[in-house]
Amino acid sequence: AGIPDVEVIPVRSVKCGITGTHMKVLVGGREEEGILSDSSDVSKPTGSPDAGIGGREEGHDHHHGDHDHHHEGHDHEQHHHEHSSLHDIEQMISKLSVPDRVKRDAVEVYRLIAEAESHAHSVPVTDIHFHEVGTKDAVADVVAVCLLIDMTGADRILASNVNVGSGHVHCAHGILPVPAPATAFILRDVPIYQGHIRSELCTPTGAALLKYFVSDFTDMPVMKVSGTGYGMGRKDFEQANCVRVFAGETGREVNSVSELVFNVDDMTGEQTGYAVEQLFAAGALEAYTVPIYMKKSRAGIEFRVLCKEESKDKVIRAIFKYTTTIGIRENVCRRHTLDRYIENVETSYGIMRRKISEGYGVTRRKWEYDDLAKAADDAGLSIFEVTDSLRG
Repeated sequence: AGIPDVEVIPVRSVKCGITGTHMKVLVGGREEEGILSDSSDVSKPTGSPDAGIGGREEGHDHHHGDHDHHHEGHDHEQHHHEHSSLHDIEQMISKLSVPDRVKRDAVEVYRLIAEAESHAHSVPVTDIHFHEVGTKDAVADVVAVCLLIDMTGADRILASNVNVGSGHVHCAHGILPVPAPATAFILRDVPIYQGHIRSELCTPTGAALLKYFVSDFTDMPVMKVSGTGYGMGRKDFEQANCVRVFAGETGREVNSVSELVFNVDDMTGEQTGYAVEQLFAAGALEAYTVPIYMKKSRAGIEFRVLCKEESKDKVIRAIFKYTTTIGIRENVCRRHTLDRYIENVETSYGIMRRKISEGYGVTRRKWEYDDLAKAADDAGLSIFEVTDSLRG
């Protein structure tokens, strides 16, 4: 891809009798493990067994992003290498000879990592820095995953629940519990668990790759498998240290959702609007209201909320917190949906997102409202004018 001093070599590897590929990344002719000590700072990608996609699973000591704040007893002179900021990494990625979509994906993944490190260390994102040598290794990993996904042309990426490992890891800031704080921050709203392996199985970069690309964390659906792949880590455990990927086609998906229905007659329009926003934030797939007449001919509001089973408890709690209802009716519905994904399109207004919905013999395309609104504001046009010009 054009990262200076970086070479990527596929190596045949066997774990628990399974043959796969370990991607060896050399920086200046050496692997990172031989370059960096435990006091070095870098966010390093790994995955988890059967996680779907998560970079190379290493199971080694974790290296966090550093920041500019000095701490008592921590001598920054011990670092003998330069450090790269998020801006430096974005500039490095921008110069690579890969498609623009791959560059955008790689930058977004790194922004997730920087945000997590910023939260973990309570410093601005601009103060987060990554070890120079480790950055080249990690950028190679991130860009390689983004390039692979672009090459596969996958419509959807699913993953199983994420095994984060257990125990503790050593980093520049001391000994931290698994999952490390930055990893835990990125994996919010993602189903994770700690298995019996006492090692770190998912680091911030692996977590960011999963969070960015995976549309749903679920059991493997019924699918016609056309190929499998095994990416191997360096360490050996009693369980195969690998990331397994299945490529294939699924039939039309019919899934079940819960419909939560309730009535109120004592909420204002402002309170109702705020409640709907909070229901979406809690995980509702859909939430809307219908004007009704209740007993004694009082005007009221009926709420209808759709959610997945795994989000139901959180949504119910939000309903009781943000509305005045004292009871909810639940119906289980079967839902037929088109496959949906977002594509980034180069337009005269810049990069804009367009939602593609396909299935049952139909294809629909619709520009994202936020991008239309921004383009209209920037150009001093109406949304209608922007939409018409995009059709042309």
